[in-house]
Amino acid sequence: MNQPILIYKGGMTTATTGSLGKAVRLFHALSDETRLRLLEQLREGEQCVCELTDVFKTGQSRLSFHLRVLKDAGLVTDRPEGRWIYYSLDREALREVEDFIVWFKESSSRAMPARRC
Repeated sequence: MNQPILIYKGGMTTATTGSLGKAVRLFHALSDETRLRLLEQLREGEQCVCELTDVFKTGQSRLSFHLRVLKDAGLVTDRPEGRWIYYSLDREALREVEDFIVWFKESSSRAMPARRC
């Protein structure tokens, strides 16, 4: 599957040709309040799913669904230990989100005005 790849050239970020599939997965993962709250909680460092269920006062299956979406988007990593799974932020993926937004900002600032119909 083709993915947009952001490349730094002389201080500018450009996107290579390809599908926007990765960006779609990233922004879908970020489009839910529970998932944003999970990311906020994981800013404090790696946490066990059991700790997250206590913090969010919800069932493990509900959180596992949201954590799976974040993991599939590449925003979090997991580490099994015994019967528990520990989750942490993937800071490189967060930089990719930031780079993608910068690319959009830079692209829109260079865009030509639309032609009149």
